[in-house]
Amino acid sequence: MKILNRKLAMCLLVTVCLLGANAYAKDYTVKELNSGAGGSFVFEPDFLHIQPGDSVHFVAVDPAHDSQSYLVPQGAKNWKSEVSKDITLKFTQDGVYLYECNPHHMFGMLGVIQVGNAVNKAAAEKAAQTMESKQLMNQGRLEKLMKEVK
Repeated sequence: MKILNRKLAMCLLVTVCLLGANAYAKDYTVKELNSGAGGSFVFEPDFLHIQPGDSVHFVAVDPAHDSQSYLVPQGAKNWKSEVSKDITLKFTQDGVYLYECNPHHMFGMLGVIQVGNAVNKAAAEKAAQTMESKQLMNQGRLEKLMKEVK
């Protein structure tokens, strides 16, 4: 009976710890906008530093925008929302995530999410240079965002 009580107590402890970890997860909102504080064709905010387990809700405030990954850390999943549709993503893996609005990537509608530690910073910097070279508008926006990655 004593061994059974110990096992039960251990199971309860593990359950409480796992439930408690999710209680500290945060939710963030990123707006997809034609015009915002950062200029035209923006995600607002366009840089987030979050922790593993946090979620980001991309909201299509203005029509004709989407959100899709351009670069994710090794082992993380790519994403692509439908145009003019909201999407919520839970980020569980450390690293730098670069994303864009596919219809407006040439206009510099790009964003960066750093989850925990920037384990893929060098790869993200290289990909950011490639993305930046294809922009017709808002050049330098992504370079500025990458300076936020620590």
